[in-house]
Amino acid sequence: MRSVRVWAFAGLANAAALDRRQTTVPQYFQTTPGLFAGPTPTGTPAFLAETNPAPFPDTTYIPPQPLETQVPITNAPPGGNIYQLHGQLSHYFPNPMGLGVDEYPLPAGANITQLHMLSRHGSRYPTSQPSIAGKLVNNTGKFKTSGKLAFLNTWTYKLGAQILVPVGKQELFDSGTLHQYEYGHLYPNNGNKIIARTTSEDRMLKSAEYFLAGFFGLQWPMNATLEVIIEQDGFNNTLAGYDNCPNSDTEVSAQGDLAVEDWYKVYLADATKRLQQMITPSDFINVTDVYGMQSLCAYETVALGYSAFCDLFTYEEWQGYEYSVDLSFSGDDSFQSPTGRAVGVGYVEEIRARLQHHLISTPTAQVNTTLDGMSSTFPLNQSLYFDFSHDTNIMSILTAFGLTQFSAVLPTTHMVPHDLVVSHLEPFGARLDIEIIKTPQPISPTDATKYVSGGPTTYVHFVLNQRTLPLGKSLKQCGDLQNGWCEVGDFLAATDSALADAQFEYSCFGDYEAVPYGTLKNGVPQAKK
Repeated sequence: MRSVRVWAFAGLANAAALDRRQTTVPQYFQTTPGLFAGPTPTGTPAFLAETNPAPFPDTTYIPPQPLETQVPITNAPPGGNIYQLHGQLSHYFPNPMGLGVDEYPLPAGANITQLHMLSRHGSRYPTSQPSIAGKLVNNTGKFKTSGKLAFLNTWTYKLGAQILVPVGKQELFDSGTLHQYEYGHLYPNNGNKIIARTTSEDRMLKSAEYFLAGFFGLQWPMNATLEVIIEQDGFNNTLAGYDNCPNSDTEVSAQGDLAVEDWYKVYLADATKRLQQMITPSDFINVTDVYGMQSLCAYETVALGYSAFCDLFTYEEWQGYEYSVDLSFSGDDSFQSPTGRAVGVGYVEEIRARLQHHLISTPTAQVNTTLDGMSSTFPLNQSLYFDFSHDTNIMSILTAFGLTQFSAVLPTTHMVPHDLVVSHLEPFGARLDIEIIKTPQPISPTDATKYVSGGPTTYVHFVLNQRTLPLGKSLKQCGDLQNGWCEVGDFLAATDSALADAQFEYSCFGDYEAVPYGTLKNGVPQAKK
């Protein structure tokens, strides 16, 4: 059973006195109460049965599933779905395009022997109130709107902050259920509980619990022990690697944000003029406010089921929004960021340690060596590993693995085809499944359904949002296998220099200047002059 530490409240002068009763369960295995949970304000409950304007003109009524996504959008092509263009704010959907390699069934005789899953939390409220929301709320009665903006005359802000919204809980429960179908056979069911890991933030803890309930059922504490790692500035935690990488939260790692500003001034120029005609005074809103309205569409949709902000924009403007998020992640968290590799390298070292069957007891990037130095908290003999993290952290982990498939510098003046599409990589509920596969012989590099002569071989297979991520496209040591897999030995050789390549100490703690977006191309700072 989950242990509970009781807090006593004894009047205003001593409102947080700790009950003297103690528990023998270590703090990192306690899930209630939520220690270091972060802010947890909830919002107004959804009332979609009353607020949903469907059916919309010229569209066939389709019941919400559970979100209302049938809003007519100007210039939307057949099958075009703006709700899959919301970047990291997209409700989970499998990667629709693939990552440059076809999918193949396992050849006869091959067996998946281990899974390392890294999941993002589910859909949430904004981490803080968006600036456009504050501007609208604080100026009630000082502006008038008409046309598509008329709803603002009576609009109120209903969102909470940081915690999961209802569909976010569903995303993780559904993910757990899917993973039970995909990998349930790997659970030994021999009376031993596995260790799953998450962070102490409320949405992280709840996401892990909903996932485990989906995988095991409501009795999941009988099957798994949830290790809760403190997520606070200065604490070592590979699932929130930025917390012990101060430079990741400063100007040097924020050039992606500046790139976004350059881009939205381009793609939202017409939208800004159009919407300014619907508000008096017309200069009450600017292009930054209009960009914020796009984010409000995404947040309100997952929180309330429907948002009137969504149909303010054309399909092309939503494509522009998706591209803006790609610029942000590229410049703040990936190969165009000086801390892109450093934030994620601790988790890379943990995967390498598991594959090589050793603990980590010496200081290594942001690895918590207290926990990773004990087999009770960093087990090496599990066939199932479940870890829970954040979008930007996972992006940096992909960067620290050296997956240069996502390293292209994106222009800020126009959109170009590219692989770092955040809607496809890091929607809410995103998951990276790292499969370890054993085969009786090597698989043919040109025919993934056949073997070639040789002995038993072990492979690693990256599956990101249900599509294969071809390791050979980025890691030369892996070769160009048709199925995108990589022999484990080659994978370990390819990532052997990951820690050195990340330049963790200098990247995270060094004194260096910010450089314009696009200057950096390898996820580390410029070389010292």
